[in-house]
Amino acid sequence: MVKKRVSRRNSWLAVATLVTLLAAPLSLLAQTKISYHSNKFSAQDDVKLGRQAAQEAEQQYPLLRDEQARAYVERVGQRLVSAIPAEFQHPEFHYYFKIVNASDINAFALPGGPMYVNRGMIDAARNEGEMAGVMCHELSHVALRHGTAQATKAQKYSVLAGVAGIAGTILGGPGVGQLAQAPFGVYLLKFSREYETEADVLGARICAGAGYDPRDLANMFQTIERQGGGGGGFLSDHPSPKDRYARINQEAQYLRVTNPVRDTREFARVQERLRGYPRAQSMSEIARSGQRNPTEGSSGGNYPNNAPSGRVEYPSTRYQNYQILNGNVQVSVPNNWQQVGDSNSVWFAPNGAYGQYNGQAVFTHGVNFGVTQTNDRNLQRATDEFVSSLTQNGGNLRVTGNYQQTRLSGRTAIWTSLINTNEATGRPENIRLITTQLGNNQLFYMIAVAPQNERNFENAFQAVSNSVRINY
Repeated sequence: MVKKRVSRRNSWLAVATLVTLLAAPLSLLAQTKISYHSNKFSAQDDVKLGRQAAQEAEQQYPLLRDEQARAYVERVGQRLVSAIPAEFQHPEFHYYFKIVNASDINAFALPGGPMYVNRGMIDAARNEGEMAGVMCHELSHVALRHGTAQATKAQKYSVLAGVAGIAGTILGGPGVGQLAQAPFGVYLLKFSREYETEADVLGARICAGAGYDPRDLANMFQTIERQGGGGGGFLSDHPSPKDRYARINQEAQYLRVTNPVRDTREFARVQERLRGYPRAQSMSEIARSGQRNPTEGSSGGNYPNNAPSGRVEYPSTRYQNYQILNGNVQVSVPNNWQQVGDSNSVWFAPNGAYGQYNGQAVFTHGVNFGVTQTNDRNLQRATDEFVSSLTQNGGNLRVTGNYQQTRLSGRTAIWTSLINTNEATGRPENIRLITTQLGNNQLFYMIAVAPQNERNFENAFQAVSNSVRINY
């Protein structure tokens, strides 16, 4: 009797266990387990390497200077970042998103957060979900810290002094079997079969967490297979596109998304906007032509050949947010000002306020942001050094006031006034300079310029200054 009672109890226990298993979410039972690989680098090392690599990449490849399109990709990207599972979130990382004016169906992300999406990938995507899927895959490499984990596996521990080889890697670079002889850029972008599979699986989960159907990520591999693939970034062909399509769809069975995001009006508008530009070159064409970060698009572009007229609109009372200086600074400026310049020195100015005179870029109104290297850790002396370089190169430029202490992005800063006679218009102008120190003897500066008789820019300059957020 005792044995029978125990047997009945065991049968009830088995039934209860089965009911519990059946009641559990299917995703918890079948999802592929993903974990970090051994890594002798710190998360801060990832950030440092990513910034160095981003500088090299932006010197090599043309960024599309279309702020409307970039801001859209940024919004989608930040939505995806928020969906990265908690165990793979890194508060040290700073994710930002830019568009490369290249026709290849590709994207790549660098350690610590910088991501670059090719115009050709946006054009090839059939809906926002497919574009987001590619971005999810690349975010997964960053979140899993694959670049520095791969360098650790190869015992490349002393590479923090510099990064090389990003350009060659994006174009194809050495294969995984040749990593031992490769430049360090390969470790950051050309991943093993295991790492690519992990990024596909985690990418599917990020898609689902952000409200996208992970099958849209899988569908992009069919597009790649039809059009040909291979190379660094998302176009890696190991495993094959066919295998990756099947693997992502297998994972997607356990990821339930109700009413997934696919088509949006904004995606359609941006796609149409990008198709209005002249044909983009392929990455290989860009490499053969030897171009160095030409600027394309409506919100940037090269300086006009003609001198600025100095006749401009008043600053708008509506402001637009920008991420500048490789994503390390956020600022809001009047929305009738244009972004002009490159990744190291950025101007915002109204139409008619910038152009070329005697072969030099000239501005009559606007604000300029940049970072410069100095020889002194003292803020006032470092600013003296910077002002000296300005006055030596500025002809009529001279200081008119003493330094006054202020705050910029919560940091100790100083500001001073200068005057100049504009080279192109011959009009006297007032210049305000604000500086604050960063690490490694770097000085961050903001320069605001307007003609002396136009006081209506003062409020705008103050609003812009108050909006600055520095993430260095």
